[in-house]
Amino acid sequence: MLMRPPPTPSSRPETVAVVAFDGISPFHLSVPCLVFGEDRDEDRSHRFALSVCAAAPGALRTNAGFAIQVTHGLDILRRAQIIVVPSWFDDTRAAPPELLEALRRAHRRGATIVGLCLGAFVLAEAGLLDGRTATTHWHLAERFSARYPQVLLQPEVLYVDHGDVLTSAGTAAGIDCCLHLLRVRHGAEVANRAARRMVVAPHRQGGQAQYIETPVRAAPERDRLTPVVDWMRENLQQPHDLNALAGKALMSRRSFTRNFREAMGTTVGQWLLHQRLALAQRLLETTEESIDAVADQAGFGTPASLRQHFAANLQVSPLAYRKQFRTA
Repeated sequence: MLMRPPPTPSSRPETVAVVAFDGISPFHLSVPCLVFGEDRDEDRSHRFALSVCAAAPGALRTNAGFAIQVTHGLDILRRAQIIVVPSWFDDTRAAPPELLEALRRAHRRGATIVGLCLGAFVLAEAGLLDGRTATTHWHLAERFSARYPQVLLQPEVLYVDHGDVLTSAGTAAGIDCCLHLLRVRHGAEVANRAARRMVVAPHRQGGQAQYIETPVRAAPERDRLTPVVDWMRENLQQPHDLNALAGKALMSRRSFTRNFREAMGTTVGQWLLHQRLALAQRLLETTEESIDAVADQAGFGTPASLRQHFAANLQVSPLAYRKQFRTA
């Protein structure tokens, strides 16, 4: 997860352009529109001006049997601050040269470029991922790697953020990626409010596995694991021992760690770390608590540990983080 300073305060909303095409999936198109496009009274200071565009504007078919009307062409990419390619054709055909060049120009002038799901193919074709890590839908990972060997593909993760360019895995991972970008630019509380409205998890770290081999556990195991995860989330300030957690779930340590990873897509330690980081971010944004108090309440124990984890994961100190989001 990469930390960037929030946009300079302005009375103007940030401009977001979403690239559509003939045959697009309505779900994939709706993801950035839901996160960045809804007018929300409580988030007036964090509004976005979102537009949907296409290389060939007009009536575009969707793969769900209905059409959408797109009025903007690629000219709006010249001024957009965030550009999202929410998906691409399932056959991963070449993107129009004019779209590729528009993305390159926008990237050169400093726009943030996002490729969700198969949209990563378009970003790779534009050369924006050369020499970098990226992800895409796991089902087409081999095709991606064969076509773009200059890109370091990470097919097992949810999203990858390089600051200026982001890529995500398929379907719901696009929501995670967009909420992550919202969190980075406007803070944890704004992203959490958006997640609550959408009734989705407020934060899943990018390194979490995108494909869980056994997503639906047998009922007895699921019933034992869920209350323990809920208890951990509500008691982040406490130290957590794997043996004690396994005991709460009435499992062996080995069974608990295996079931946890299969259900959550990450290890117990990594899950706890990112939950604690998210809590610390919220406390820094929304309270006047001291750094010592934030470290204690979020379960880091000491300010030094809090600073160490913020530097490693967010590339910023807790004090600098608070200052950024208090002045944004």
